[in-house]
Amino acid sequence: MKLLYFAWVRERVGHPEEEATPPAGVETVADLVDWLRARGPEYAYAFAPGAAIRAAVDKRHAKPEASIAGAREVAFFPPMTGG
Repeated sequence: MKLLYFAWVRERVGHPEEEATPPAGVETVADLVDWLRARGPEYAYAFAPGAAIRAAVDKRHAKPEASIAGAREVAFFPPMTGG
């Protein structure tokens, strides 16, 4: 699956996108965040507990409990504000 990182998430991770194959047992957005957090210090920094990060699975906003089964793309970005 393709992982996309936007704004400060991209800055902390150090690249805008990557291809990844999460291991068995990574079934939800929250599981994916936990797996990413364990991949290295830059991911731990970007996905620190309490960090305000939103996700989209195949271009649809997704809650942490949303399934990533069959997803082609998961994007991570900070909350957006308007005005």
